[in-house]
Amino acid sequence: MKKTVMALAAAAAVSLGTLPASAADYGKRDFKVVGTWGNLDHWKERESKFWNETLPDLTEDALTANAKPYTELGLSGFEVVRLLKLGVYDAVHGLSGYTSQDSPAMEGMDLAAIAPDIETFRKVADVYRDVLARELDDKYDAKMLALYAWPSQQLWCNLGDKSKTNVTLEDLSGKKIRTYATTLGDFIEGVGGSAVTIAFAEVVPALQKGVADCGITGTLPAYNAKWYQVVTHNIRIRLGFTSTYVAMNNKTWESLTPDTQALFNEQMPIFEEEMWTATAANNQRGMDCNASGPCDLGEPGGMVPVEPSEADMAKLREIVEEYVLKRWAQRCGTEACVDEWNNTVGKVVGLEASL
Repeated sequence: MKKTVMALAAAAAVSLGTLPASAADYGKRDFKVVGTWGNLDHWKERESKFWNETLPDLTEDALTANAKPYTELGLSGFEVVRLLKLGVYDAVHGLSGYTSQDSPAMEGMDLAAIAPDIETFRKVADVYRDVLARELDDKYDAKMLALYAWPSQQLWCNLGDKSKTNVTLEDLSGKKIRTYATTLGDFIEGVGGSAVTIAFAEVVPALQKGVADCGITGTLPAYNAKWYQVVTHNIRIRLGFTSTYVAMNNKTWESLTPDTQALFNEQMPIFEEEMWTATAANNQRGMDCNASGPCDLGEPGGMVPVEPSEADMAKLREIVEEYVLKRWAQRCGTEACVDEWNNTVGKVVGLEASL
């Protein structure tokens, strides 16, 4: 009778995700993992912590990881998910915008300027995550474990004179603007600029040398990378939130013990929530630090903040409809793909795509 009670208690503990590490069957694994940018806080404070500290701590070092960021490995975001498919890595933190050539449907989550704030983008993520999971499985033979965002992607421009405060979208015409995603290139064309693809680590010297006049990145990443040293204005149009997923190679996932799979299924939602909370806090924090403060990270950057006018917002919607959505629908290529977007993201943001 006593043995039966103990067995039932152990089974209940497993179902609740509370089985002690010493009693769980994790096997012994050392995961090969690629994180995002090593100089930014998502990696330093959360991504690396999960793989290098939390996972080993929860499993008494049964599960460990050799986790390194893109920047340390010398990889571009465009190639990491393909290396995941090949089994070079067990898990990666990848950006949906980096997969547009292989999967236009994944790009649909983070089209330029469709979501005006982080709250709206969280709703977009909720309604579109099944599409990303399906595409990762179909295109990359991978299982999506988590989905999160970065602070809003905005424009950071060297306009020379900081006394110039009446900046509009028209001032972007003719400018060379650093981008990293196809949809952002569509936006840049819509404002009459020229898209320049430059790796994040190379943006500061490119702006310094005039290779680019402006760059697009998140609010806190711009401060952490010291863009304020080479640009003068922050044009606060929310161009996206850099949707990022954690994906694991399917063969790796299928080789894990049931207890290990259960642990990931329990811990990844916790990790995901931490990422969203940090993103929301860092969004305003980055804007403050790049401007006149307050800034708890160091000296304020002294950029001139430019909030879009009503005329700019009207122009922005026109660009989204005529360039961003139309170009994406063409890349997506089928009515089924477009209808899927309209019935999910489109309903959240009040926009409709068409072929």
